[in-house]
Amino acid sequence: MMSPSRSAAGAAAVTVVLWASAFVSIRSAGDAYSPGALALGRLLSGALVLGLICLVRREGLPPRPAWRGIALSGVLWFGFYMVALNWGEQQVDAGTAALVVNVGPILIALLGARLLGDAVPPRLLAGMAVSFAGAVTVGLSMSGEGSASVLGVVLCLLAAVAYAGGVVAQKPALGRASALQVTTWGCLVGAVVCLPFAGQLAHEAADAPLSATLNMVYLGVFPTALAFTTWAYALARTTAGRMGATTYAVPALVVLLSWLALDEVPGPLTLVGGALCLAGVGVSRSRARARAAAVGGDGSAAA
Repeated sequence: MMSPSRSAAGAAAVTVVLWASAFVSIRSAGDAYSPGALALGRLLSGALVLGLICLVRREGLPPRPAWRGIALSGVLWFGFYMVALNWGEQQVDAGTAALVVNVGPILIALLGARLLGDAVPPRLLAGMAVSFAGAVTVGLSMSGEGSASVLGVVLCLLAAVAYAGGVVAQKPALGRASALQVTTWGCLVGAVVCLPFAGQLAHEAADAPLSATLNMVYLGVFPTALAFTTWAYALARTTAGRMGATTYAVPALVVLLSWLALDEVPGPLTLVGGALCLAGVGVSRSRARARAAAVGGDGSAAA
């Protein structure tokens, strides 16, 4: 039987791969759907799948103490974050967006330490520094031909803040409800927040090509329903800071997927930045062997 630490690491890996694939799908669907409509369509698709799974598994309502965290993460992460990120990526090039949004893991570590009492060990800080340097390298290498608007940068920064706030709000809820419950109801809250875009979604869906609509559904089923559930599962078994640092692998995988799916051949500097992102994740999720027993009690054993 797989150990809890290995299962959490596997769940985190699934999340990272699917979130990286989302960047390719957002780019494709964004040509036919506006930011709010794309977010609502994604959330409705995800909520439908998650709701069916909850019915099959006979998951009840989350306990009352979990609702505050679920509601906050639903508004901030499932709702505001998705709209802001979709909009931001229409204003700035991919490199700039990746660079700005990757402020999120740093904010998660700081908020987790301040609000949740999470430890911030030197290895985590060192790994985040290496990964952030890699994200900066990827951003600089990919933004050579793009033009970044002030609005786009601000939107991506707001998305990063919402992402960090949503993760920190979600962490306490996972101590009271299951990962599936937290993800399902958070997704539903996000969908409710995005309901003002229902008219746009209906109008744009009528004219959108099938490929764009399929990309939107894919975003809901896999990067949302599946990946947010595996994220919640892993987050319940480690600290917010360590999970945030894991997402630094996303830019490196985006480079690879863009290469395979969009035939965008990365340059040497991009490859170096991607390698730094992955190396930093490895450092942040490692732990000194001599202190393995000592740190096991604070949740970092899942790292």
